[in-house]
Amino acid sequence: MPVADTSQVISGVAERYASSLFELALEAGSLDAVGADLNRFQAMIDSSDDLKRLVLSPVFSAEDQTKAVVALSEKAGLGALVANFLKVVAGNRRLFVISGMIASFRQIAARHRGEVSAEVTSAHALTTEQENELKAALKSVTGKDVTIAVSIDPSILGGLIVKVGSRQIDTSLRTKLSTLKLALKEVG
Repeated sequence: MPVADTSQVISGVAERYASSLFELALEAGSLDAVGADLNRFQAMIDSSDDLKRLVLSPVFSAEDQTKAVVALSEKAGLGALVANFLKVVAGNRRLFVISGMIASFRQIAARHRGEVSAEVTSAHALTTEQENELKAALKSVTGKDVTIAVSIDPSILGGLIVKVGSRQIDTSLRTKLSTLKLALKEVG
């Protein structure tokens, strides 16, 4: 019997959990609120090394992760649906997949609204004007309204990395410098 690719298993878990949360949010009429709460939780993960460690490390027990998630949910004022979702995820030892679940939820919600979702990585926060320009450019390419989820990664130095579906456009300065470095090695 062949062994399943780990990333496919993780992706499947993320999609199942996200799909369940989407159905509950749709039934409760709170898609936008749930999406905003998930974005807020992802921002907390992105901005805290301690929270990243709690989420990703197998060293913490399900009980410790659940207690931490409950406390963070209360402190951040997350809605009951997302707070309970995070509690279930932590209790089932699936917190390490939460970022994938959030990304999957965004994609499902965007599809439901007839939109395309794009993941954008930038070296610094984008202004509202820059986000609007990027949405307009992506709409002209895809032919659909585009929702973007921006994450900050200073290591790309500048430019953007944009993922829409299976397509990725990498205009980051880090990639351009790597390409230049390889070209110089070939010449010299």
